[in-house]
Amino acid sequence: MPAVVLFEPEIPPNTGSVARTCAAATVPLHLIEPLGFQLTDRQLKRAGLDYWPQMDIRVHGNWQAFCGAVPCSGRRIGFSARSSRCFWDERFGPGDQLIFGPETRGLPRGLQAQLDLMVGIPMAQPAVRSLNLSVAVGVALFEALRQTR
Repeated sequence: MPAVVLFEPEIPPNTGSVARTCAAATVPLHLIEPLGFQLTDRQLKRAGLDYWPQMDIRVHGNWQAFCGAVPCSGRRIGFSARSSRCFWDERFGPGDQLIFGPETRGLPRGLQAQLDLMVGIPMAQPAVRSLNLSVAVGVALFEALRQTR
């Protein structure tokens, strides 16, 4: 089963929507601190609707704590709007971790260097810089699930 990892997410409704998507897919969501909000945030809760009991959310103090607590049986795959490698060209495995950076700045270069692979989601309109975080997670997660189930 793949997992979704949000590194230092900043916007509560995005994280709530990602959590709801993960609940629907029955995959864990890992949040790497610092978060740009409190887990009690009203907008976070609203985006997750009444699905919070079905969510498997784990919070980690930092990247090192996450890596120590959650071994990866597949690959750690980072997503970036700036990657020239298309995620459609990859074969996802059941133990892969799909890693997304903060909405305003993406994954830091130092963290990217620690990952097995960096990929992007292609966009036909070059004037559009990036997808909303929750949309990008949904697209990537369901492609990974399609390939692994």
